[in-house]
Amino acid sequence: MSTESKTYFDDLMQDLRVLEEKIAQGGGAKAMARLHEKGKMSARERIAALLDPGTDRLEIGALAGLGMYEEEGGCPSGGVVVVLGYIHGRLVVVVANDATVKAGAWFPITGKKNLRAQEIAMENRLPIIYLVDSAGIYLPMQNEIFADKEHFGRIFRNNARMSSMGIVQIAAVMGSCVAGGAYLPIMSDEALIVEGSGSIFLAGSYLVKAAIGEEVDNEKLGGATTHCEISGVTDHKMPNDAACLERIRLLVSQLAEPQRAGFDRVTTIEPSRPAIDLFELFPAGNAKPYDVLPLLECLVDEGSMVPYKEGYGQSILCVYARIDGWAVGIVANQRKVVKNAQGEMQFGGVIYSDSADKATRFIANCNQRRIPLVFLQDVTGFMVGSRSEHGGIIKDGAKMVNAVANSVVPKFTVITGHSYGAGNYAMCGKAYDPRLIVAWPSAEIAVMGGEQASKVLLQIQSSAAKASGKSLDPEAEQHLLKEIRANYKSQTHPQYAAARLWIDGIIDPQRTRKVISMGIEAANHAPVTEAFNMGVLQV
Repeated sequence: MSTESKTYFDDLMQDLRVLEEKIAQGGGAKAMARLHEKGKMSARERIAALLDPGTDRLEIGALAGLGMYEEEGGCPSGGVVVVLGYIHGRLVVVVANDATVKAGAWFPITGKKNLRAQEIAMENRLPIIYLVDSAGIYLPMQNEIFADKEHFGRIFRNNARMSSMGIVQIAAVMGSCVAGGAYLPIMSDEALIVEGSGSIFLAGSYLVKAAIGEEVDNEKLGGATTHCEISGVTDHKMPNDAACLERIRLLVSQLAEPQRAGFDRVTTIEPSRPAIDLFELFPAGNAKPYDVLPLLECLVDEGSMVPYKEGYGQSILCVYARIDGWAVGIVANQRKVVKNAQGEMQFGGVIYSDSADKATRFIANCNQRRIPLVFLQDVTGFMVGSRSEHGGIIKDGAKMVNAVANSVVPKFTVITGHSYGAGNYAMCGKAYDPRLIVAWPSAEIAVMGGEQASKVLLQIQSSAAKASGKSLDPEAEQHLLKEIRANYKSQTHPQYAAARLWIDGIIDPQRTRKVISMGIEAANHAPVTEAFNMGVLQV
């Protein structure tokens, strides 16, 4: 095994584990202790008690909010925990407010993360469970979360849409649920409330006193007894968190079997190479060319790969295969330097006209056969230069983007290395609705490579200085270039993308196979009803 590559990944994974452990502490030990003193579980404790023990689970957006809102004290994990997991063997989405983070108040990233959770439930027709414990919108930032299309109100719009789609929604009020947030549990199919800690009202006791002069305590105003015995707003009054979570498990156990999309699955076969070999096959720092085919041998069931047009368009590898028994179509950037039929060298990781044409045809075939698509991204963009432009690279690239955009089968994206420019789009970046999009800790996501971008930005700033009658000496230029590189590097880091939910998370490369398998299992709950149609193309 390559010592350099293993050390590289060991360091990246250690940094990621330390970071995730810190984030899992939410608002910190003191805030957690105060929560426990009230007899309440934390968000993660609630999820652990709700889901089947010892089963696989996938956290969505664990790094949301990282490095953001520092002036506000930070917002670990966006103040809400979202997990894809199992209850009585049934795959569900769980959304739990973290009351240790600003009393569970909603920051802008909180709203974005909640919408992502609902999107996953809607796309895959999965039951969604809300564990509510929130003080409502974080008022100092209300202008960034209240009024726009993808802001707070969209949550309730989605509640209504999911109800009309027949997607089961269960809400448990396990703490505060105030103002506009009060609509979320009541727009769910069934609502539970914990006695003594759960409360629901449009306005708390202080605001009621200020608004209409009435003096009333919060428990009488909107506690469990009020809403289960007087208003009828909630359906189940539960004595504590543990009993509430057990009741939810019972409710889920009684759900009817879901419809299935019918994606093909057979008995799983282990890959021909162990997952640990990924650390040998992928170069440290993603700095050298490599052959992606052996990497796929670590991910797919042994003996299942069937290459498509393997001698044509070799800068993209297209194969039919199986992952954990599921039939898939894989589109992967080939990072080694290859020769085309004319004997011309093609750079690894670059999309050429022939590879774009091949990928377009392959994507169409997978849609025709109802085979889910997996994109393995390590792409520096489309080929540039007069030869490519004269050959119609824009047209061929547009065909590939069109095929990805119009695909009706589920798509899953794993960013292993570079994800630059239009290559991100053609290989099913976040804008193209992958059911799940995750990254390895080695990923880099940006409009272009750091070296090129830094030089372009330096040129722009130098020109601006000259236009104002100033000039930069060589030493000042080098200092500025160093600053630009550092800033750009931080923005291409996968943690930067994960913080803003451009990706659903950063994963251990060894979990790639399991993440894709869980994603397809989720997608199998939603039958494909649309026909694949690419519309008008410049052929």
